[in-house]
Amino acid sequence: MRIALLLILLVAYRTDAKMDIITSKQDIQIGDELILLCKAGGEGEITWQKNSEEIDVAMTTKVDESSSKLVIRSTTVEDAGRYTCLCEFDSGHTDDVQTQIYVYEVPSFETTPTYHEFLEGTDGAVPCRVSGQPAVEVRWIYNTDAMSSHGNNVQMLPDHTLVIGKMKRQDAGTFICQAQISGRPIFKQLSISVVVNAAPTVHLKEEVKKVIAGPETNVSLLCLVDGQPKPNITWNMPALHDPTHHKYNSDRSQLTLKSVVRDDHGEYICTATNKIGNSSATIMLHVFEAPEVFLSVEQQNVTVGENVTLACNVSGFPQPDLHWINKCNGRTLDSSSGRIRVEGGVLVIDKIAPSDGGLYSCMAVGIIGNASRDVAIHTQPGPPPYLSVSSGPASILFSLKALPISGGTPITNFVLQWRQNAAEQWQEFTVPAADTLAVTSLMPYTLYTVRLAALNAAGRGAFSDANTVRTQGMRGEPDSPVLLCDEMKVGGNSFFMPLKHIDDGGTPLLHYNLRYREDRDGALWKEKKLSSNTDSITLVDLTFSSDYQLEVIAVNANGSSRPATFNFTIAEKPVRSSMTKGSVVGIVMVSFLVIFFVVDATCCYRNRCGLLMSIAVKLFGQKVPGLKEGEEGTNGEVKMNGLSTPRGDRHHTGVQTLPSKEGGTLTEVTSDKASLTKHEKTQSDRNLQMHEGNI
Repeated sequence: MRIALLLILLVAYRTDAKMDIITSKQDIQIGDELILLCKAGGEGEITWQKNSEEIDVAMTTKVDESSSKLVIRSTTVEDAGRYTCLCEFDSGHTDDVQTQIYVYEVPSFETTPTYHEFLEGTDGAVPCRVSGQPAVEVRWIYNTDAMSSHGNNVQMLPDHTLVIGKMKRQDAGTFICQAQISGRPIFKQLSISVVVNAAPTVHLKEEVKKVIAGPETNVSLLCLVDGQPKPNITWNMPALHDPTHHKYNSDRSQLTLKSVVRDDHGEYICTATNKIGNSSATIMLHVFEAPEVFLSVEQQNVTVGENVTLACNVSGFPQPDLHWINKCNGRTLDSSSGRIRVEGGVLVIDKIAPSDGGLYSCMAVGIIGNASRDVAIHTQPGPPPYLSVSSGPASILFSLKALPISGGTPITNFVLQWRQNAAEQWQEFTVPAADTLAVTSLMPYTLYTVRLAALNAAGRGAFSDANTVRTQGMRGEPDSPVLLCDEMKVGGNSFFMPLKHIDDGGTPLLHYNLRYREDRDGALWKEKKLSSNTDSITLVDLTFSSDYQLEVIAVNANGSSRPATFNFTIAEKPVRSSMTKGSVVGIVMVSFLVIFFVVDATCCYRNRCGLLMSIAVKLFGQKVPGLKEGEEGTNGEVKMNGLSTPRGDRHHTGVQTLPSKEGGTLTEVTSDKASLTKHEKTQSDRNLQMHEGNI
């Protein structure tokens, strides 16, 4: 083995001129072999020294002319020191090289205990007994941190004992005692477990718990404990333990009571125990019973005027108070409430009235809650307060402005009664409350006395005051149809008009009777029957250039309505023209000439004007044959010979008779004419000039 080590040293040595000492390690454990190889780098005499003192040559071996080794087979502490290799080279000069060798004894913790237990709040001493050579340095490590950062309550004694003042639960853990050769990287560690024990403590989430008994009620009691070692938990309870009723979790810190009953009421003691001691805490469980109400009946029908008594009992823990409430008005009843009062928990109503009917509630009021049950008291309804009647065709209508007092239960029907005189028995008819209140099929134009009463589940109430009313005549025929004239359409020889009906007279329409004809003498009516759901009238293939008459009658089982009538006209049939543009122009020109000639002739003969008059004067002079200036009539009327006065002509001649001074009469002839034309004025002037010349 030493040969192998030497070979390693030789291989590791680098051949150069510099001297060197080769060793496997500088730190040698006591008892191990130490080998030092000196390479001089040249031939010469090699010697060894330790701490400047010569080493016995017996301990050295010449390897070759340039190297030597030093072997110490079992080292001791005294072998530690500085080793020097000196070489006197053949060339005459001397050189040396040095190395430091450390010899140590591995640190030992001897009989140091590795487990300690301390009580919380006391001082804890953790020893670390260490031996080793040369000097050993000791330090403490806690959770990988040096103890210097652990806190001010930690100190280390000269004998390396660690002291922790007033131990806390968080001081527990693993402490490491580390022993290291002074100045060298040689150390050894010892792990020491420290446990801090604590007496049990109990923490309650709730010291008082309140629940209401019931099959669906479960309650959990929680007991939080602390301590080291972990405490065991036990429970003391007012009732014997029942596995079906009492349930624990895994560490028994929670106790659950299933379907809580009144017997579960009481103290529950939780006790935590470990080797240090024990601790207890008490939970007070209050178990209440919910208030309950018991009624003899839930509904009672009572006749108006009777007395009513209703008993009610309540229970619960603590015992609740009993109250009666009138739910109709929200009033709480007591012994001083008058006609409706409470006596010893019994509801009393004297001589019940319709307004007393309704719901009454018996209520149990406790510190943990309330309970109530209702009882329905039903009586007959009151009389109708505001009733008015009106007549119809052989019928009478009833109208209520407000419903009667219901008596505590809804009004389902109304009883209608009527008679013609006081000697007759009342006749009656029951009508559902939601229907129209009317008596039909009466005699028309007849005086009746009528009255009305409300009906509910408890019976019939009082009748209203009697009213007298006279019926109207029968009215079963439908109203006339409505023709929507504004929407009437005529296209070619077709006619269309919308139709609607407003009143069928109370009886569904059967059909419409429609008839129409041309508006001329001898024209025959054409008839059609239309269905009752018809909404329009359509006529086709009518005669062009004709006026028409139209009638529509609505018919139901009771008869027919008055006819709805309408007159309309079908225009001329349009004619397609084949004339050319030239023909149209020629016709227009001829028409213009004819009109011009007629107008001019009329002007000539009536007013001696116009183009024809001018031509006649040119040809015949002032006197126109066949035309006189005028002649006197027998009645003083001026006439034109050969021309009668046209109808509507504005020129006329009148005769007026006036009284004279001598007692006779004077005849005055008047004539209204239009002003002369320009031509006429010129001709008159010319004639006047000729007459003056002749004179």
